[in-house]
Amino acid sequence: MTTIGLDIAKSLFPVHGRDERGRVVPRKRLARAKVLAFFADLPRGGIGLEACGGAYHRARELTRLGHDARLMPPQYVKAYVKTNQHDAADAEGCGEAVQRPSRRFVAVKSDARQAPLMLHRGRDQLIGQRTATINALRGHWAELGIVAAPRQAGVRALMTALGEVEDRRIAPLAREVLQTLVAHLRELENKLAGLDRRLLEMARTDERCRSLGAVPGIGPVIATAFAATVPDARAFRSGRHRAAWRGRVPRQPSTAGKERRLGLSKRGDGHLRRQLIHGARALVRVSKGREGKLWSGIDQLRQRRPFNVVVAAVANQLARVLWAMLSRGEPYRAAA
Repeated sequence: MTTIGLDIAKSLFPVHGRDERGRVVPRKRLARAKVLAFFADLPRGGIGLEACGGAYHRARELTRLGHDARLMPPQYVKAYVKTNQHDAADAEGCGEAVQRPSRRFVAVKSDARQAPLMLHRGRDQLIGQRTATINALRGHWAELGIVAAPRQAGVRALMTALGEVEDRRIAPLAREVLQTLVAHLRELENKLAGLDRRLLEMARTDERCRSLGAVPGIGPVIATAFAATVPDARAFRSGRHRAAWRGRVPRQPSTAGKERRLGLSKRGDGHLRRQLIHGARALVRVSKGREGKLWSGIDQLRQRRPFNVVVAAVANQLARVLWAMLSRGEPYRAAA
């Protein structure tokens, strides 16, 4: 077999191979524990896989065996699935799609690159749990007729009121439940503080993160996420391709010579796109009255476009600046 399509499943992994003449080699279904042993005995060749959960690990293991393992976005493989979607058809589609000369592949991340991304994902999960716990606290207090101010000041006031034992507005059982939620909230905040310290340490010790942190609106979170998500910036031919990869350009459902541009495509990983939006929003909010080409450009946009449109445009600009810095290996230089 010279070209193999491998579908990553839960227990049984379908394999679809073709020889150098294009003939289909008998299909197989491998148990998870036998996948590496099967490919270790095969001649070295190209292997196509969908970029999904666990795909990076499988691609690294197959690469160590000498194979050319390549990851493809699922939407690129879907066009080559000829029948109803099932695991065997997906494996055949992977084998067909990986042979196309114009196919663009997903870069295989190393263990060192995946670890910071896990830190970001874990941090996002804890933030979501913290938000849910705060909302639950506010809702339970509202049932007792107690409504606090918004943001952290109101939450602190509710937590302080819970410590007043003489308060007769709270039944003993309700107080016990609320104390459990408060203890869970404090535990989440301690864990988040620990992850934030790791992010700061990473941003200070990594040379690329320190360089990216010099850009206005880019803090430790965005710098570490960008450096981990884009292992090789030279894989993109231009900053626009990099922005399109992250869904920062308009969708274009054009046909019959009529060009149409809609809202942002929002393709790719949403975590980095969301962080760039946060950084851009911070810049747009403080741009008024500041001097410099960056700030004047933002002020001119705000005069012509709504606030959120300006934020999206600035986020696109930040993504291109960061790509240029990583691809050229140059520090940030503010335009005069």
